Amino acid sequence: KQWYQRRVRGTDIRVCSTTAKMALSETKLAIIPGGGGTQRLPRVVGVPKAKELIFTGRDVYGEEAEKIGLVNYCVEQNDEGNAAFVKSLEIATLLQDRGPVALRMAKKAITEGFEAGPIRAGLEVEHEAYMGVIPTSDRIEALMAFREKRKPNFKGE
Repeated sequence: KQWYQRRVRGTDIRVCSTTAKMALSETKLAIIPGGGGTQRLPRVVGVPKAKELIFTGRDVYGEEAEKIGLVNYCVEQNDEGNAAFVKSLEIATLLQDRGPVALRMAKKAITEGFEAGPIRAGLEVEHEAYMGVIPTSDRIEALMAFREKRKPNFKGE
C-alpha cells in the first residue's frame, strides 16, 4: 500500500482497479509522509483533500481515487486481477502513435511550467518546449502524412 502510493505520486497517467487500496498512513505512526508525499499529493488532489488524507491516514479505494483525481482511470477488476495493467497497455498503445519528441516537450511544458509558478513563467516554458518541436523531422513527417492521408512514421528526431 505505501509503495504503491509513492509510485502513484510520481507518474504521468495513473490507472487503478476498483479493488485498489492506497493511503498515506504515516501519521498513524507519529511521522509524516516522506518521499515528497506532503508536496506531491496536494498538487494532485488539492490542499484540503491532501490534508484530510494525510492527517487521517485513511484508505482510499479505486473509485474514490478516480473521483478525487488521484488516478486518471479506475477500471473494474477482471478475473485475472490485471485490469489496471490492461488499461495501461491500452493507453501506452495510444501513446506509441504520438510523436516522441512532442510527448517529451509536452511533459516538460506541463511539469516545468506548472512548477514555474505564475502563468507568465509557465507560458515561457511552454514557448521553449514548442520551439523544441519545430525543427524536428517528426513534425515534418506528421505534416506530410496528414497531407498524404497516411499514418506518420515517427523516429523521435
